[in-house]
Amino acid sequence: MFTRTLITFCSSLVCTVVLASAAQTHEYKLGDIQINHPFARATAPGQVSGGVYLELENNGKADDELVKAKSTIAKSVELHTMEMTADNVMKMREVKKIDLGAGKKISMKPGGGYHIMLMGLTKQLKAGDQFPLTLYFKKEGEIDVMVNIEAANATAEHQH
Repeated sequence: MFTRTLITFCSSLVCTVVLASAAQTHEYKLGDIQINHPFARATAPGQVSGGVYLELENNGKADDELVKAKSTIAKSVELHTMEMTADNVMKMREVKKIDLGAGKKISMKPGGGYHIMLMGLTKQLKAGDQFPLTLYFKKEGEIDVMVNIEAANATAEHQH
């Protein structure tokens, strides 16, 4: 009896770990573009903006561009870049597009570089939830992805 209970428990534990791992490392493909692990950090109650982070990889022989993103979770969605200035001030600005050269990879991570900015959130982003995001590429077209909401201290290093 104990052995059977132990086997059942271990089987359940393995299934839970596999399913949780699969949920955390979700991937999408649009033509030659690979989109890996779109995620956002949880927000505080009343917070009106948030960011989406993901990895884009162009496995094709032609350059492409991410030109727009949309989501029902926010009133507007913008492509942004963030960088540290010479006087140690973090500066964020909107960009019209994100170039994705042939054979190139872009990793959007918290703390700097490119990200997708959610402006005017329609609800709080809570860890464990998901929301839809549509990405628009100049050549490959559009794709709908699901964004996992992770803990507020989530980093890109745990993605895979």
